[in-house]
Amino acid sequence: MNLPRVRAPEFPSHQPWLNCDRPLSLNQLKGRIVLLDFWTYCCINCLHILPDLKYLEQKYPEHLTVIGVHSAKFENEKETENIRQAILRYDIEHPVIVDQEFEIWQQYAVRAWPTLILIDPLGYVVGMVSGEGKRGELDEAIAQLIAQQQAQGSVSIPHIKPILEKQKNPLITPLTFPGKVLADTASSRLFIADSGHHRIIVTTLEGTVQSIIGNGTSGFTDGSFSEAQFFGPQGMTWDGNSQCLYVADTENHVIRQIDFTTQQVQTLAGTGEQNRTLGPQGGDGLETALNSPWDLELIGGEVLLIAMAGSHQIWALDLMDGTVGTYSGIGAEAGIDGELDEAAFAQPSGITTNDEELFVADSEISSIRGIGLGDEPRVRTLCGSGDLFGFGDRDGTAEEALLQHCLGIDYAEGLLWVADTYNHKIKTVNPKTGECKTVLGDGTAGLLDGKNTATRFFEPGGLSIATGMLYIADTNNHRIRQVALDTLTVTTLEFPGLCAPGFCVL
Repeated sequence: MNLPRVRAPEFPSHQPWLNCDRPLSLNQLKGRIVLLDFWTYCCINCLHILPDLKYLEQKYPEHLTVIGVHSAKFENEKETENIRQAILRYDIEHPVIVDQEFEIWQQYAVRAWPTLILIDPLGYVVGMVSGEGKRGELDEAIAQLIAQQQAQGSVSIPHIKPILEKQKNPLITPLTFPGKVLADTASSRLFIADSGHHRIIVTTLEGTVQSIIGNGTSGFTDGSFSEAQFFGPQGMTWDGNSQCLYVADTENHVIRQIDFTTQQVQTLAGTGEQNRTLGPQGGDGLETALNSPWDLELIGGEVLLIAMAGSHQIWALDLMDGTVGTYSGIGAEAGIDGELDEAAFAQPSGITTNDEELFVADSEISSIRGIGLGDEPRVRTLCGSGDLFGFGDRDGTAEEALLQHCLGIDYAEGLLWVADTYNHKIKTVNPKTGECKTVLGDGTAGLLDGKNTATRFFEPGGLSIATGMLYIADTNNHRIRQVALDTLTVTTLEFPGLCAPGFCVL
């Protein structure tokens, strides 16, 4: 952590700032300890350290200022408005400077996301660490700097109170950043992961609200529908035989079961703490920590396959004996095909199946992968570059096609439907040929109903097909869109009577 004392480079004066009413400078922050967080909002590792930053901010409010330096990986992440949406989605409460063209990144010689740089009250860089799990190390270093400052006698510490984006434009929409959606033909139900409100909404396929599961406050509580608490839930899968919905409770790092017969929520796997162990592992479900489960698929009524985004793997939960463990993936963040125990994924965020193969939206390599479910299973890449920096927006076949941070996927009638999230499009992929083509969206972030590519979405995160309709979780628009597959007509689904938690007026 310790480095030779060097003067911290001043922030460029021309870069946009968020979560504050005016640009900040290191000169005006002298007297305070400054922690720079170099991040990009697609990065699961960057999201994992946000609780650590909040902990440090709350522990040292009189001495510490955290500043996020957003240095974008994907083209879509360079847009200031998209960064603003990420700040709102992840409840970031410290100032953020938009590091256009990696200017600050280069000044500080940063090499990886996330990187944390500690600056002392006199404006000198005194520490630099990369990766997750650094809370204790940072806590100790900050405490030492405070002790040194206090030992030197009276020091003027400037007061910094940022004006947050959530204060400027409070989000009170009925849905907030819905991450995934699941449509079920047999029950005529639509299940919505209302991720920003930390709850599950159940409606008819036409939008009539039937149940709200979760009290709308982030937490980790089992119990009745009204008592239960979730934290940023994402993917879901439905078992019509048991009348149970399974939920990837992403930010709690657990798998939850919602029993519609007993009207109860219970935890099936995970401890509530993030698993940072590398490589294949497993054990009893309730004694094994998980790492940002992002999507689920029920196989044969007995096994839940899990897109474990945080560990770059696919896991399996045996519903019969309650054990959970790695199904495929060595844990390295990469695109490697081959046997289950030699393949590598990169933040898998969506899964679906045709009963012969599990298909994966592998977001950080912007590719669609397949995992055979037969006697000799192997991992293959259907389309996309397979490379961490091989992204774009190009229709084509196999590696000719380019996607940009795809998060959602569903299979129907011989085709894969893909939420090409950062391209603001919906595409189809032929699993036999690898042909990928744009079907919906003109590539501009927005909200526009219509037909085919004369439509607009804003970072759609999930999709699901039932009864000839495609349902889309249009995440940054805070809406569910529906598409008639016979005409490719897009409309916005309404949910009469649905309100943000605490905002219904009777």
